[in-house]
Amino acid sequence: MSLLTELLLSPGTVIVDVRSPEEFNTGHAEASVNIPLNELNSRLDELKQMKNIVLCCASGMRSQMASQLLKQNGIGCCDGGSWVTIKNYSMN
Repeated sequence: MSLLTELLLSPGTVIVDVRSPEEFNTGHAEASVNIPLNELNSRLDELKQMKNIVLCCASGMRSQMASQLLKQNGIGCCDGGSWVTIKNYSMN
């Protein structure tokens, strides 16, 4: 089982969608929270309180950048890639 699968099946996992609010409002994975990439630095304290963070965006580019930023700040997370992939996991 992959780390992503394990995290998505674990209670308490937080899915953070790093797309813009406009993109998020067009569709997102169930129970995901929207924290745009450009807001991550100012919300690090909030993110430090979360456990089992899975990051997603449209194609995986921004979630990869977000993952690097969080890890540089000592926050454990997993890059989940596209929100559509995450949505498909939650439907299974």
